[in-house]
Amino acid sequence: MKNELLCNLDKLYTTELGVIRIKRNLGLDAEDVVVWCRQKIETADNITRKGKNWYAHCDDIVITINAHRYTIITAHKEKS
Repeated sequence: MKNELLCNLDKLYTTELGVIRIKRNLGLDAEDVVVWCRQKIETADNITRKGKNWYAHCDDIVITINAHRYTIITAHKEKS
């Protein structure tokens, strides 16, 4: 059975501040942060839900998504 987040990837979005935060945290120069995050989530090693957020782990990165509105809140490198 597919994960609820994976079934709703078309609903993903982020705010202007979210774009700035994600680019800063990851040193990212992607043109479209939402598309970049969507691709990472599709290939995630592990997707979990804790409370109101989803956490997608891929390539030593954690992407945090609000579970109700599918807002990409932030992304950061995992701590070693």
